[in-house]
Amino acid sequence: MQITINKKIHHLTEPYPLSLQEALHLLVPDLKAKGIAVALNDQVVPRTLWSETPIADQADLLIITATQGG
Repeated sequence: MQITINKKIHHLTEPYPLSLQEALHLLVPDLKAKGIAVALNDQVVPRTLWSETPIADQADLLIITATQGG
């Protein structure tokens, strides 16, 4: 299985993650859910649906972190 996160390709072996939440936990274990947004294949996924959102081979994730500025 191959998952791309912010343009970095990750090759996974079995057991594969079944959900977006499992993939994030596996590939970005120190990720803090507060202040970020995640898009799966160009569609933003609400945090409340991460555990229910299936992840498949060739998934493309974009993690965006909120920052302050002006």
